[in-house]
Amino acid sequence: MLTIGSFFATITPLKLPKEKALKALALLVATITLSWGAMVNGTIYDKASLKPLHNAIVITNGKEYHTDINGSFSVPSGPIIGVRAIGYDRKFYKTGGKMYLNRFIPKALYLSSFGATSNKIMSNAKHLINTTQINALVIDVKMDRGQIAFKTTNAIANKIGAQEIILFKDIKKFVAQLHQEHIYVIARIVSFKDTPYVTAFPKYGVKKSDGTLFTDKEGLYWIDPSYTQPRDYIISIAADAAAAGFDEVQFDYVRFPDRKGIVFSVENNQANRVKAISGFLEAARKRLTPYNVFVSADIFGYVSWHDADIEIGQRVDALAPYVDYLSPMLYPSGFNAGIPGFPNPVKANYEIVKHSLDKALTKSANSSLCYRPWLQAFKDYAFDRRVYGDKEIRDQIRASEDFGSCGWILWNPRNVYTGAGLISLDHKPSAKSAKIDTNTDTNTTAVQPLSTN
Repeated sequence: MLTIGSFFATITPLKLPKEKALKALALLVATITLSWGAMVNGTIYDKASLKPLHNAIVITNGKEYHTDINGSFSVPSGPIIGVRAIGYDRKFYKTGGKMYLNRFIPKALYLSSFGATSNKIMSNAKHLINTTQINALVIDVKMDRGQIAFKTTNAIANKIGAQEIILFKDIKKFVAQLHQEHIYVIARIVSFKDTPYVTAFPKYGVKKSDGTLFTDKEGLYWIDPSYTQPRDYIISIAADAAAAGFDEVQFDYVRFPDRKGIVFSVENNQANRVKAISGFLEAARKRLTPYNVFVSADIFGYVSWHDADIEIGQRVDALAPYVDYLSPMLYPSGFNAGIPGFPNPVKANYEIVKHSLDKALTKSANSSLCYRPWLQAFKDYAFDRRVYGDKEIRDQIRASEDFGSCGWILWNPRNVYTGAGLISLDHKPSAKSAKIDTNTDTNTTAVQPLSTN
């Protein structure tokens, strides 16, 4: 390798003029610097306590790094550095040095694409955001029937009829307006339940034992998660959502169908199922890394209670490494068999949520902050048909908060929410979303990838 010493040894016999020699030296130094790779150093702090954040995430040039125990990092230089941490917000910086993240715990309502684009439903959601502890929204962008609610860059979507209804005419503007109101925005991606895709590509669908396509109780087709080819289609929709500025991408139906007598492209056993689902999330995280977007996945409530994958490919320990947050669906009405000691779950709303989260934590070995459960805000359908009102909702929220989760999400498929169970606030602290820190903070309306390398 050429060094500065060997360089002078080379040019000395040539007797170059001093000025030209210095220019040649400057060129050499620049070349060596580029070949070694310029590095950026920094330290990430909790903005309130000023304590360094261990294991915070740093994104540069499309790759993910983590801070050490002192909150410090040294990473290759890039035009923008993205930073985020579990239980905090995310930000973008142009230089290294001291960086600060705000503690942030999302407390969300779910809205379908139709609800989010309904003036009446969105106005009610914003009223709750302005008057209660709610500070986030989970919004469908790839829906239960495979429709994509905004204009995607994926050419296949148009060809297979997944773009017949474009509800969000300008998804970037929509997200930017929510950010202006200090709302944390999560994009829900229904993953493997996708009728348009399987209709167009039946070879990738889940099959019955006789070789015909499997349909669920709604008559919908499912992509076989053991195939790697369809992953790019699903993940590309998630990447478009990240590019539009969503703070988090949440994968739902990231599993095999829970049905007996179905066959896949590989042998139907736990090892293959878990490998397929964890492999999908690993690929998704890698693809989404350049956007510095939080990644989460929804899991069945009973997954928390089992070491096995309950035949759907979801096992807490296998999925946790590839997401920032796991969101178990802890609706008491969904616990048809109850839990040990509590056979009637709708009479044990606190216990269902608290014990399920405790069980999940023992399997993942992560912080409790890595969990954000779905909670029931709809009428019971399985036991005594009770309306889920103030006590039922509050008990679930209290259980989640006693556990120490990073917030919670209320689910009502009809998007009907009231203040039941919620704490009314006279003043709500701002929740800043995607920002670029230089000397002053600058809001960004859409987050472009930090690098596509």
